[in-house]
Amino acid sequence: MLLARAFVAFMAALSTLIAIGADAHADAVSDESAGTVEQLLKAGWQVAGYASNSDSRSTFILFKNPAENYLVQCLAGYDVTRSPRVFENCYRLR
Repeated sequence: MLLARAFVAFMAALSTLIAIGADAHADAVSDESAGTVEQLLKAGWQVAGYASNSDSRSTFILFKNPAENYLVQCLAGYDVTRSPRVFENCYRLR
């Protein structure tokens, strides 16, 4: 029962991200990086949704801020073959 609820929650979050991503345009300019997850949280951004990879090594996190007219999407993960092992890439969606 718990697994079924987790799956439904995951699918709802994933469909939200897909719907938003289909209508949004990611900034192609690398200098418009949105910073890091830590910086976003300290600046008052709130988690609007997330979706985990099936192997649980990476996660997409969607952030919203009531004072801004765009969303921020981050890919964060952990990879034992990299140094540093934790990686993230955050960018604005308009």
